[in-house]
Amino acid sequence: MSRVPIALLVLSYARAAIIPDGIFDAVLDLFGRAPKTFEERREYDFVVIGAGSGGSVLANRLTENPNWNVLLLEEGKDEIFLTDIPLLAPILHATDYVRLYRSEPKAGGYCLSMNDGRCNLATGRAVGGTSVVNFMIYSRGTPSDYDDWASQGNPGWSYRDVLPYFIKSENWKLERGDSRYHGRGGYLDVTTCPYASPLRDRFLEAGVELGYDVIDYNGDKTIGFSTAQVHLRNGRRVSASKAFLEPVSGRPNLHLSRLSRVTRIVIDEKRAVGVRFVKNGERLYVSATREVILSAGTLNSPQLLMLSGIGPRDHLESLNVEVIEDLPVGYNLQDHVSMSALTFLVNESVTIVEPRVASNLANTVDYFVKGTGPLTVPGGAEALAFIDTRRSSRTNHDEYNDRSPDIELVLGISSLTGDTSGSYRGLLGLTDEFYRQVFSGYEGLDAFSIVPVLLRPKSRGRVALRSSDPFDQPMVDVNYYEHEDDLETMVRGIEKAVQVSSTKAFARFNATLLPVAFPGCERVAFATDPYWGCVARHVSTTLGHFVGTCKMGTRRNSGVVDHRLRVHGIDGLRVVDASVIPTTIAGHTNAPVYMIAEKAADMIKRDWRVFC
Repeated sequence: MSRVPIALLVLSYARAAIIPDGIFDAVLDLFGRAPKTFEERREYDFVVIGAGSGGSVLANRLTENPNWNVLLLEEGKDEIFLTDIPLLAPILHATDYVRLYRSEPKAGGYCLSMNDGRCNLATGRAVGGTSVVNFMIYSRGTPSDYDDWASQGNPGWSYRDVLPYFIKSENWKLERGDSRYHGRGGYLDVTTCPYASPLRDRFLEAGVELGYDVIDYNGDKTIGFSTAQVHLRNGRRVSASKAFLEPVSGRPNLHLSRLSRVTRIVIDEKRAVGVRFVKNGERLYVSATREVILSAGTLNSPQLLMLSGIGPRDHLESLNVEVIEDLPVGYNLQDHVSMSALTFLVNESVTIVEPRVASNLANTVDYFVKGTGPLTVPGGAEALAFIDTRRSSRTNHDEYNDRSPDIELVLGISSLTGDTSGSYRGLLGLTDEFYRQVFSGYEGLDAFSIVPVLLRPKSRGRVALRSSDPFDQPMVDVNYYEHEDDLETMVRGIEKAVQVSSTKAFARFNATLLPVAFPGCERVAFATDPYWGCVARHVSTTLGHFVGTCKMGTRRNSGVVDHRLRVHGIDGLRVVDASVIPTTIAGHTNAPVYMIAEKAADMIKRDWRVFC
């Protein structure tokens, strides 16, 4: 976006500059929009680190017991109206609502057309965490994903076990939905975008033309095309904070400390007893009489564990960190690498081009007055397809439900041709030189994108400490495409995206693949397998689906936490976020985090004899 987003950013930063955070927090408390602020108590029953999707659910569910006091520590601040606007999700990554990590470079490996050869890896830094800046898509994965977790030595995590927790959170807002898979009346709104571009139905028609069904991908089928299911309410973002914290803000036993950077979990005789953190330049300590719960995310949770003496012995000793428990913290990093520059030109004004959207006052009125219009499209993502590139779409229906997708296709009703402000390519981290060579002469033209996403990566990366300084960012080796199968699958995914654009469904718009070779791949025959493999290594983008660095499993199976999410060898310490996921799911990872936290809250209550 150009004019509208810039104006919104100015207003939001003006708020931050004019109104001190303490006063702003007090106003929120006065109107009941946020939990009670931190009161420098010396101890709480539970201290939860991180107010993201996992932490917000835990704070809600644990304070259902009025006898428990819970402190929720969050490095970021509260949302503002800017974060509510779904289409502006990419722009949020240029604000302080995001902590931006950069991957370690790897010559010839991945992210070759990104700045400094490093991938941009963004996580949320707000009350609500990454759910404040993500694209709001609700996707649970497949039943086999969770059955696989259970088979790795994690009893209680099969699909049969976890489905009730998905249903518990959900407030299903669509007219049709199989009650076996969906819940109504939960905290978390799930619906579809109120705005539909002409491309959305064409995408679904293309799927049918290729032999796929139009499905509810959170129901009983896992292969097919679908409108995106998203977290919206009246066209506005529903974050973890809005869903789980605001409704219980009046509970006197829930306390929230914003702008609080945790530096260490304090462990005494193999038991977590408290947390050290920095707030307003002051170093503080708070004790936890029952448990410390770490919900800081896949990149930050392992950093905090290692800073606290829990991690690989050799690595910690090399940085002069006292080793309390030798565990494989930081290993097993997985992500859904994608290729977000696949662009299809069209001959009608049916896509989102920033100057056109920004200059149309009707779009602003539709959003603020009616909760409709293109501003309600989450980051421009309208529809999804989950496909198995290894087999034909036209398969025996008896085998249909047994299949598992290896690629997701995300329809974006915008593209880099319409990114005149540079916000989207800034999010991706593409170099200016790449943009000039590929898109020069096409700026401002109507085009859409289909983003292939690798759902089942075999490659594994690692998060490691850069130093023992808690304010140093960790080293993140995403290690995309280390396993050759991953690259081959991505190539098939790109080719499937091109096939979708070439169907009769898109013929009306004369959808045409942008006919420009990507820098670094010019000497490879255009649109061949080797060419797409080259493209994938140059444009290696992420949806922020990082998992696995505090793996759930037995010690023998390289686990960091057990099946009840307790850190091996340490009492009173659990990890409850995406980092515990042992093997990533064939879907977006926000939904499983809500589920994990719902289940964790019940396990904690049972462990402390508070029966659910």
